[in-house]
Amino acid sequence: MTNDKIVKDKDGNPVIERYKPNERTNHWITAISFVLLAVSGLALFHPAMSWMAVFLGGGQWTRILHPFIGIVMFVSFLVLVLRFWHHNFLDASDRQWLKQMNDVLANREEKLPRIGKYNAGQKLLFWVLIVSMVGLLLTGIVMWRAWFSHLFAVDVIRVASLLHAFFAFVIILSIIVHVYAGIWIKGSMGAMIRGTVTYGWARKHHPRWFEDEIRKNNR
Repeated sequence: MTNDKIVKDKDGNPVIERYKPNERTNHWITAISFVLLAVSGLALFHPAMSWMAVFLGGGQWTRILHPFIGIVMFVSFLVLVLRFWHHNFLDASDRQWLKQMNDVLANREEKLPRIGKYNAGQKLLFWVLIVSMVGLLLTGIVMWRAWFSHLFAVDVIRVASLLHAFFAFVIILSIIVHVYAGIWIKGSMGAMIRGTVTYGWARKHHPRWFEDEIRKNNR
């Protein structure tokens, strides 16, 4: 790669683009929608958490806005799926990565298989989120009193409510793990804010992806 093609950060370190601006915008729309849904959903779930309704303007507005924000999150997440699904199929390297979980947790990355754009943990999270999002959408439609709940029997609505709570628990737990991992791997959060990572970060955490990007940039 010639020097005029190398982009550097403010500290003079060469960087490589990991996420385009529209990908980052897409991600943050999904993330903000998730936070609003989590607090409003918890407010509706149990009286002890009803105070969280203040974030959407009180109980009445929370009941009105919660399902509409759910639609926004689902559509935004669907766009993310269409953008990144082809990076998230498990391969032999991923299965080996999972077998070496002790090395993963001990941060012994030099002993791990060479990782592409995403590691096995990120890929599994991707598919868990897809299942949870679809589950939340379908059960949410059944529960949506203003539009659809009159089409279903009471027992169906009760089962949908239980499943909705289950999928919500799964997705909240998954996002907590996602955020923790982003903080744990220094530079990951910055990638989704600035869009770039240093050569050193890419070479260490995602060497196969780094080499593919360098080859593309050298064409």
